[in-house]
Amino acid sequence: MPHASGFRPTPLLPLLALAACGAASAQVHRCVAADGSIAFTDRRCQDIGAVERLPPAAAADGNRLRRNACPRHLQDLVYELTTAIDNNDVNRLAGLYQWTGLSTRSGYALMQRLEAIARRPLVDIVPVYPGAAAADDYFAQTTVRRTPVGLRLEQTLANGSTPSHTVLELRRAFGCWWVRL
Repeated sequence: MPHASGFRPTPLLPLLALAACGAASAQVHRCVAADGSIAFTDRRCQDIGAVERLPPAAAADGNRLRRNACPRHLQDLVYELTTAIDNNDVNRLAGLYQWTGLSTRSGYALMQRLEAIARRPLVDIVPVYPGAAAADDYFAQTTVRRTPVGLRLEQTLANGSTPSHTVLELRRAFGCWWVRL
């Protein structure tokens, strides 16, 4: 029976839809060949003489952050700062910085400052707490655990004896700890 639009339903249409779904669900394999090259294929890696690429092994101590993960705890941030500076890794240090609101020009200037920080030997990282309460309180107050507002990097200059101090502000955003100069 013809339709007004000239379109006539066909009984094969549901079968075509199922065939399209089956083709779309094919799994893509990431394979590594013997020479180290990476190939993406819908066939098994063994079929092309390669092996399936495994995810990176987790750190033995379990304390290392996943790559591209932000420090969710203050101690993780301190660890990442220490590692970045000890390895002279300005890119890792820059990954801990909260870049929000910086222009391109400011970003380049900041990278130069971060590079200088990454080059200097690290002596210590000291927490900076908000100003103390008024000293006129005679009676002892209950000790309250406070969160630091910054971190002071204790470093030495290239000569190894001249001290250098840099205070980084601490910022919390999206459940992560970040630093700012």
